[in-house]
Amino acid sequence: MELYELTLHELQDLLASGETSPAEIMASVLGRIEAVEDRVKAYITLNLDEARKKADNFKTYSKSLDGIPFALKDIICTRGTRTTCASKILENFVPVYDATVTRRLNDAGGILIGKLNMDEFAMGSSTEHSAFFPTRNPWDLERVPGGSSGGSAAAVAAGEAPFALGTDTGGSIRQPASFCGVVGLRPTYGRVSRWGVIAYASSLDQVGVLSKDVEDCALVMNQIAGYDPLDSTSVNIEVPDYTSFLNQDIKGMKIAYPREYFGKGVDPQITERVKTALKKFEELGAVVEEVSLPHSEYALPAYYLVATAEASANLARFDGVRYGLRDFEADNVVDMFSLSRARGFGSEVKRRIMLGTYALSSGYYDAYYLKALKVRRLINNDFQKVFENYDIIVCPITPTTAFKIGEQSGDPLTLYMNDILTVPVNMAGLPGISVPCGLADGLPVGMQIIGRPFDEGTMLRAAHVYEQNSGYHCMKPAGVR
Repeated sequence: MELYELTLHELQDLLASGETSPAEIMASVLGRIEAVEDRVKAYITLNLDEARKKADNFKTYSKSLDGIPFALKDIICTRGTRTTCASKILENFVPVYDATVTRRLNDAGGILIGKLNMDEFAMGSSTEHSAFFPTRNPWDLERVPGGSSGGSAAAVAAGEAPFALGTDTGGSIRQPASFCGVVGLRPTYGRVSRWGVIAYASSLDQVGVLSKDVEDCALVMNQIAGYDPLDSTSVNIEVPDYTSFLNQDIKGMKIAYPREYFGKGVDPQITERVKTALKKFEELGAVVEEVSLPHSEYALPAYYLVATAEASANLARFDGVRYGLRDFEADNVVDMFSLSRARGFGSEVKRRIMLGTYALSSGYYDAYYLKALKVRRLINNDFQKVFENYDIIVCPITPTTAFKIGEQSGDPLTLYMNDILTVPVNMAGLPGISVPCGLADGLPVGMQIIGRPFDEGTMLRAAHVYEQNSGYHCMKPAGVR
């Protein structure tokens, strides 16, 4: 096996035993990037020379990520390396500071190799809405990798990074993880700092991990989770050692599966794969029972009102004055504002800004935005009621497997439906993880495990047990062999 194919914990073991070096790991990963990146298109920016130099300088290993390459979704700020949000309006923006998660990975000894492609400002489910180019799914280069963290999922699946960080506003880690056959963890809202992460929807955004297996997720979470005084939404509660939840059994664990997530519109093959996974949980000693989350059907429209309303406020700062693209042809300030935004933002971002501004307008605030907030509370109540009696919830992540590039790009409503099974988690601020559970027509299928607030440990425990007893995390993509 090549070094680029190994998991984070396998690379750590080789480094600790002296069987390899950071320079050799970096050479293998960068060689893989050179071999497949022109087909996958996962990266917007690569720091190859700097990454090689840092790898060459490692002599001892005293920190958990010493010498391990990683990559970041291009919405996470990196000092001295441009952060574009895959948008023309920030095409040349170079931050003067690191996001908290960037700093924590750097402090742990990790080596940043590049910034990953995404849907512009994280608004999309396919990474087709990048202002620069679409990313392709390593399993089938004619298909999308999902979004908005499509570059992150594709890079990990293709062996172009041992692990990556993404952000999840409505499913943007879990959905691409499912499409690309990797593990994707969205932590509880407030568990991981959002400071230095460019905002889409502030009450929904959460940084998380995309990796090759569950153990890697736990290892990275150990580094990035925890209170940050710079982030007003960060929660100051104790962070456990997430690896301590691994290699435990699940006998007696109570697992719920919501009937609303297995109904009309979900591909029968996906339903079958997830239900087979539920049977595996039963074989391993868990108690599996059907429950109801009755307000789930309202989650998607409520989400697109809340998210777009927050986006219209957050993106107001991109006006051509302080940073980003500026239109110099305008002959007055008002025209400069409007022309800079018109030329800098793509069509999907404009659509969501307009929808959010409309929902917040004086004549429609009560009818749309306020009502969506009330629905959000009902969705949260549904989850709370289930978690009174169950440890985790298991369900599908997406209604379909990865679709072809261009297949849904002309129909925004169809594209939005990709989030129908993931947005309830974001609306309730819960943790969720995508774990591979098989193939359908040669494409990966992911199973979603949802946990109680700040109980990522139980979620990881169940995910790891299933992973070790199924082996689907060992599947390799056929499109870039």
